[in-house]
Amino acid sequence: MSQRVTSRTFRTSLLRTRAAVLATGLGVSVVLGAGVAAAADTTAAASSTTASAVQAQAAAQAKAAEAKAAKAAKAAQAKAAAAAKQKAAAEAKQRAAAEAKKKAAAAAKKKTASWVDPVKKYRLSAKFAQAGGMWTQKHSGQDYAVPTGTNVMAAHGGTVVKAGGNGAGDGPAYGNAIVIKHGNGTYSQYAHLSRIDVRIGQIVKTGQHIARSGNTGNSSGPHLHFEIRTTPNYGSAVDPAAFLRSKGVRV
Repeated sequence: MSQRVTSRTFRTSLLRTRAAVLATGLGVSVVLGAGVAAAADTTAAASSTTASAVQAQAAAQAKAAEAKAAKAAKAAQAKAAAAAKQKAAAEAKQRAAAEAKKKAAAAAKKKTASWVDPVKKYRLSAKFAQAGGMWTQKHSGQDYAVPTGTNVMAAHGGTVVKAGGNGAGDGPAYGNAIVIKHGNGTYSQYAHLSRIDVRIGQIVKTGQHIARSGNTGNSSGPHLHFEIRTTPNYGSAVDPAAFLRSKGVRV
């Protein structure tokens, strides 16, 4: 009787032990399953966070690159504008220098050109010492063929000592005439004038208007008779063209 009880008790204990082991194993499995699931959730969350961080970093880098490009473009525009401004200033400076040089040359030419032709746009006709039936002796001056009314200028600065008809006292062959006294015993004469616009005693400058050309006196056509003399009177003339050339005038 006691052996049966003992055997039954042992079997009962063994069953209980196995049940406990199974229960323990099941608990462990449940715990392990829960751990695996939790680990999977953590990994997924970490992956999502990393992707967001990468996207944010990429966006920041793109924005920085865009800002850098805009800054570089603005700097390039500013540099181009500065270069254009500098070029314009250099060109303006060159133009100003060229204009100043031109004015200086003109002033120097005006200063050095102490003698000028008595008329512009002319054709040389009768020359000094030329023989012909128009004169009782050889020609005493240089004729400039120009239309009546052409502007006649003082070949050099000086004082008007003769002005009027009858050759201003040198004879009717000269028609209306003017004589200007210059320095160093030199005189210039202008004859066959249609109009006289200066008076005796008047001081004139080089190139100043003094009369209008014409065809008065002993003249075969409109022209200006021009003389260079050593006195104010007829008979003291020298070659006017050669004289003017010696003063740098192109005749």
